Amino acid sequence: MAQITLKNLAHSYYPNPASEADYALKEMDHVWEDGGAYALLGSSGCGKSTLLNIISGLLRPSHGRVLFGDRDVTDAPTAERNIAQVFQFPVVYDTMSVRDNLAFPLRNRGMDAGYIKARVDQIAAMIGMEAELSHKARGLTADAKQKISLGRGMVREDVNAILFDEPLTVIDPHMKFELRTQLKALHREFGHTMIYVTHDQTEALTFADKVVVMYDGRVVQMGTPEELFERPAHSFVGYFIGSPGMNFFDAEVTGSRAVINGFEVPLGAAHGPISGRTQIGIRPEFCVLGREGGLPFTIRRIEDVGRHRIIRGEVMGASVNLTAPEGMEIEADATRILFAPEKINVYADDWRVAPLGEEK
Repeated sequence: MAQITLKNLAHSYYPNPASEADYALKEMDHVWEDGGAYALLGSSGCGKSTLLNIISGLLRPSHGRVLFGDRDVTDAPTAERNIAQVFQFPVVYDTMSVRDNLAFPLRNRGMDAGYIKARVDQIAAMIGMEAELSHKARGLTADAKQKISLGRGMVREDVNAILFDEPLTVIDPHMKFELRTQLKALHREFGHTMIYVTHDQTEALTFADKVVVMYDGRVVQMGTPEELFERPAHSFVGYFIGSPGMNFFDAEVTGSRAVINGFEVPLGAAHGPISGRTQIGIRPEFCVLGREGGLPFTIRRIEDVGRHRIIRGEVMGASVNLTAPEGMEIEADATRILFAPEKINVYADDWRVAPLGEEK
């Protein structure tokens, strides 16, 4: 296991990048703690797989260094980094049995036969494939093959890190939940450093101790699920995390109040002078309908999603969402929307502005 440090890391696929726009990964400095469970989250094309491939050694960065512990591995090939990697689509040996597929990394390192059997049996139970251990991989379904890939990636106990590149794409929804639960259990038991790439926020938030959110080649926030939800560091995090995502309004902010098209909105804390495009962000969970105060709101439709309802509407032409508990009456004359002041975040040029007195 190892702490992974990224120093002044950046990457461009162009031989002579002329501007920041030419970089698939913008410059970053990050430390991924030894034994941490991380999810690398973002939309397609944001740089997730590029970053993972640099960490694994499949790609050498244009700039900067990669360290595993105190060792600089920037130029070290994948085989020397002592990692396991599970890819988006299953990689298995079709002519081997499930047992031999799982045992291969251990046999390749000359492990004792008794240990290999015990470890393979343990992993097979974890992925629910005890009954198929003697079957050839060739005749199995795509999701079964991917479970073998997952198992083979986790069978070694001595790796520096286990890297997962969208590993549950071909797994059915029920099995996704089961495997995420098992991955968490494995992490608690053995403490491997795990990095899990996904574009699915549910996968990220349920797997990781810390989620690393990427946008346009940058890591815009690394934090716990609670931090991402309560205090998104960038407007993309507010929009991307949550269903629906955060509502944003252009506003003028002075001290502890915001003004939106002439309507005053109280803030939960005071802010110093702000420059740039200023917005406030509020999650749908912290909005309520009322008859007075707040902002004028027009309901367009109501969606019942089981545990709650999503009310979709407009505030002065802008689309806005709020959530209401299942069974709560929505009154026809409730034409105003009010925000919980302490749950409002302030943004300047898409980056969150901390209120005065907030602890770092």
